[in-house]
Amino acid sequence: MNKIKSFTVNHKKLSEGIYTARTDGDVVTYDLRFCRPNSGVTLDNSSMHTVEHMIATFARNSDIGDDVVYFGPMGCQTGFYLLVRNSVPPEKVLEAVKDSLKKTIEHTGDVFGASEEECGNYKTLDLEKAKQVCKKYLDIIKDLHIVPDYDDVNKAI
Repeated sequence: MNKIKSFTVNHKKLSEGIYTARTDGDVVTYDLRFCRPNSGVTLDNSSMHTVEHMIATFARNSDIGDDVVYFGPMGCQTGFYLLVRNSVPPEKVLEAVKDSLKKTIEHTGDVFGASEEECGNYKTLDLEKAKQVCKKYLDIIKDLHIVPDYDDVNKAI
């Protein structure tokens, strides 16, 4: 059986950042790695859940919004996957991610979708925790201008 693409990247070499994980037809999957794999540091459920609500909403309302297919957490709790149509240049995706992070950090209202009618587990949302992890992640990617590929990680020493 063939390995899925995310199992082919060397997680010992993978660090926090943003990566092009794979392309399937006209959809590109971006790995938004908030935590270094296997470091013992993971996103707690309320942070992860809230970041999902906030970034998904901001990304779908951004300049690339019509091309966003999906945003959601990784099962390993170290980051998120963002799926975008491949007509959007990676640099534009990177800028939309940075902008969505900034907007989450600056957000003063309620968490988007924070009601029983809109969410299957709305009581596990925590905007302040989400702001903290978004700030930490934005600090990691703020100076990036290109998005490396998983193959770049595997080539690194």
